[in-house]
Amino acid sequence: MTVIRVVLVDDQALFRAGIRMVVSSQPDLEVVGEASDGAQALEVVRATRPDVVLMDIRMPVMDGLTATATLLGDPDPPKVVMLTTFDLDEAAARAIQQGASGFLLKDADPEFLLAAIRTVHAGSSVIAAAATRQLFASLGQPTRAVPPAYADLTDREREIFALAARGLSNAEIAAREFLSEATVKTHVSRILAKLALRDRVQLVVFAFEHGLA
Repeated sequence: MTVIRVVLVDDQALFRAGIRMVVSSQPDLEVVGEASDGAQALEVVRATRPDVVLMDIRMPVMDGLTATATLLGDPDPPKVVMLTTFDLDEAAARAIQQGASGFLLKDADPEFLLAAIRTVHAGSSVIAAAATRQLFASLGQPTRAVPPAYADLTDREREIFALAARGLSNAEIAAREFLSEATVKTHVSRILAKLALRDRVQLVVFAFEHGLA
């Protein structure tokens, strides 16, 4: 059994204790370190090499955004999930742009927290594409020049890209375009590879950043 190594970063000791208790109750999860601010998080993460980091956004000394940006610049970085008290949090959106694997509300159910850690470790995000679209639409993101890689998409891939950028699921795209879900999944995988994107959430971010949403 693969054990997922987790580091907890939050300035509230009581909150960390509660999360540690929940995470440590699972045979496939292990808390390997804790930190109370972003600067301490850098030391702990680099010393313990966890698979997943649960990172509070607002902390003293160094906030979670700065710490996350620094960690994700390291070789072979961990997956980072931001912890926030706000649903449509602009800081969480910034973290996702930087490469965080999503965000969780601090009052999330324990079962959802555990599922999120496993989901992120498996390579997915813990915020739905539709929610990402709502989040970035609320921020009114400025556009950037469309990169040359977008021109490499076929006409069909651009159609799928546009629908995925609107937050539609594979099943919804398949029904709309009269395709099988397997075919849509293949198209989405090719789109992500061509644009060097990690997942569908990053696809939505890409669309908003480049005025393609």
